Amino acid sequence: MASSEARREGRDESPEERADRRWNELLQEVRVAQTGVQILFGFLLTVVFTPQFHLLGPTDKAIYVVTVLLGAATTGALVGPVSFHRLVTGHRLKPQTVAWASRMTLLGVVLLLATVASALTLILRIAMHNTAVPWVVGGLVTWLVLCWFGLPMWARHRYAEKD
Repeated sequence: MASSEARREGRDESPEERADRRWNELLQEVRVAQTGVQILFGFLLTVVFTPQFHLLGPTDKAIYVVTVLLGAATTGALVGPVSFHRLVTGHRLKPQTVAWASRMTLLGVVLLLATVASALTLILRIAMHNTAVPWVVGGLVTWLVLCWFGLPMWARHRYAEKD
C-alpha cells in the first residue's frame, strides 16, 4: 500500500521540499513570461512618443490606452509573485506563497492574452485598414488560447491517473 501511495503522490518529498520544488518551477515560468511582457510593454510605452501617434483616430488611441493599461496590469501580475515571496519570506508560508504566486502567474498569462489581442488589434487596424482585422485577431487569439490553456487542460484530463 505504501508504494501505491508514493506512486499517487509522484515523488517522495516532504511538504516543504514540494513547496521549494514548485517555487523553483514557478520562478522559471515567470522568468519566461516576464521577459516577453517587459519587451512588449517597453515597446508600447514608446509608441505615444512617435510622430505618427498623433495621426491616429480616437478609436485607435483608445485601443492604445487600453493596451498600455493591460500591459501594466500584466506586468503587475507577473512581478507580483516576486514581491509576495519577498514580503513573506521567513514566515513559514512557502506552500501558501506558491499557491498565491501560481494564481498571480495564471492571472498574468490571462492578462497577457488580453494585451496581445489588444496590441494585435491596434497594429492590424493600422496595417490592414479592412474588415478582416477582427477575424485575424480572433484566429490568433484562438490559437493562443489553444496553446496556453487548451492543450494543457486536455493533457491534464487525458493523462490524469484513474483511481
